[in-house]
Amino acid sequence: MPQFLYTAMTDAGARVSGSLEADSEAAVLRALEEKKLFPVSVQGKGGSASGAAPRRRVRSADLGMLYSQLADLLGSGVPLLRALDSLIRSAPGASLKGLLREIRASVAEGKSLTETLRQYPEVFPPLHVAMIQAGERAAFMEEVLHSLAGFIERFEELRSKVIGALIYPALLAGLGTVVMIAALMFFVPKFEPLLANAKKPLPSEIMFGASHIVRHYWYLVVGAMAAVVALIWVNLKSEVMQRKLERWQLKIPVVGSALRLLAITRFCRILGTMLANGVPLLHALKISKDATGSTILADRIGEATEAVRDGKRLSEPLSKGDFIPEQILAMIAVAEESNNLDKVLVQIADTVERRTNRQVDQAVRLIEPAILCLVAAAIGFLALGLLLPIFTMASALGSK
Repeated sequence: MPQFLYTAMTDAGARVSGSLEADSEAAVLRALEEKKLFPVSVQGKGGSASGAAPRRRVRSADLGMLYSQLADLLGSGVPLLRALDSLIRSAPGASLKGLLREIRASVAEGKSLTETLRQYPEVFPPLHVAMIQAGERAAFMEEVLHSLAGFIERFEELRSKVIGALIYPALLAGLGTVVMIAALMFFVPKFEPLLANAKKPLPSEIMFGASHIVRHYWYLVVGAMAAVVALIWVNLKSEVMQRKLERWQLKIPVVGSALRLLAITRFCRILGTMLANGVPLLHALKISKDATGSTILADRIGEATEAVRDGKRLSEPLSKGDFIPEQILAMIAVAEESNNLDKVLVQIADTVERRTNRQVDQAVRLIEPAILCLVAAAIGFLALGLLLPIFTMASALGSK
C-alpha cells in the first residue's frame, strides 16, 4: 500500500505533519477529515503529488455564477448530483463544463464536495474551500454558496472599477510614448542636415543623440528595456523588495491611501465572510493573511493570529504600525466585546469600499493631469531641441 506525506492544520490553527498508508490521496483526505484536520498538502512518498487533477482556468465571473446557481438548486431541494448534472448542461464554456464533469464524477465516487474542490487549487482558492467545508459540516451549504457568489461579485466590481479607471491614463502614456518614438525616428532626422553646422545647445545634443540611438541601436534599447523589466520582475518576487515597494507606494499622496483602503477592505470582507459561515477564527485569519495583497497588513495579521492563539484580542496587534485607521480598530474592538465580529467586519468592508471608490477616483484624477504634463514636457523638450539651433543660426545671421 502506498505511503503519503501530509501537512495539515488543526482546529486550533497548529500545523502538523506526518505520513499515512492509504490506497489513494482521496483516502488520505478522508482519514484527515476523520481526525478533524484541515489538509494543506498531500504528496506521495516519492515527492510528487498523487492523483493531481489537470490544471484548469475558470473566470471569476463564471465561478460566481456557478456558486449562485448551485445554491439555488440545493435550496430548492435538488440533490447534489442532480444539481451538478443541471449545471453541466447549462455551463457556458467547455472548460467549465469539463471541470463540472470531473467534479460530478468525483462526488459520485463517494468523495465530499470539499475533497473534490481541493483537487483544483487553481480554480477554488483556500478561502472558498474552507467556507464550503464549514457549510458541509454544519449543513448550511446554500448560505455559504450565496455568500461566496456575493463576495466574488463585489470583488469583481471593485477590480473592474480600478481597471476601468486606469484605462484612460494608460492610453495617454502609451500614445505619448509612440508619438515620441515616431518623432525621434522619422521627424528629427530631417533636421540633421539643416543643423549640421549650427551650434547645438545641450537639449539639441540630447535630442539628436536619442534619435541616433533609437534609429541605429533600437535592438539594444529593446534589449535593455527587457532586461530592466526582467530584473524588476525577479526582484518583485522577493519579499524584501515587495515590502520596500509597498512602503514607497503608501507614501504617494491619495494613491497610497487608496491602496491601503483596498487591502483593509479585502481583509475585512474575507475574514467577516468566513466567520459568518462557520470557519474557525484562527483558520480564517491564516487564509485572510495570504489574500490581502499587502505584505505590511499580512505581518499585522500574522501577529494577530499568534495573539488570538494566546487568548488575546484581535484588535491589539492590528493597531501596530498605523496601517489600519483608529476608527476601524475601535469598531473591531467593540465587535469583539459584543461577540459580533463577523457582521461588523462585513459592515466595515462595505463602508471602506465606498471610501475606496472615492479614493480611486481622486487618484485617477491626479494621474491623468500628471501624465498629460509628462507628455507635454516631452513634446516641449523635442520642440526646444529643434528650435534653439534655429534661433542661434538666425541670431548669428542677424548680427552679420
